[in-house]
Amino acid sequence: MSGQAASRSVNMKQVVNETRIRVRYAETDQMGVVYHSNHFIWFEVGRVELLRQLGFTYKEMEREDGCFIAVADARCRYKAPVLYDDEVVVRTWLNNVRDKLIHFGYELLRVGSGELLAEARPRTLSPTRK
Repeated sequence: MSGQAASRSVNMKQVVNETRIRVRYAETDQMGVVYHSNHFIWFEVGRVELLRQLGFTYKEMEREDGCFIAVADARCRYKAPVLYDDEVVVRTWLNNVRDKLIHFGYELLRVGSGELLAEARPRTLSPTRK
């Protein structure tokens, strides 16, 4: 991360973002179950909203700081199916921030019951523009 982006990382570990999403028909298969790759799209939504909550956007980070986030490793543990028209919460936080490495944490929870549907801890790199 660049100087400005790194200075923003102070106290980021305590911040947790919760973003609500309602499952759309197009995100499901014929049985009404969410296709597995959509979880990663929702995790990105959570990541973007976490950055907003911290006071800046992806766009600002890229344009003003020359800092980007590239996913280096992505794994998801699917705990229960997510169904059409379910309302879910994407819970997002920072596990660890180092010079060029950012570890986000994600949980996908069913609204109402709080049931854990999926969790992920992808590793992302933060290369700077040369």
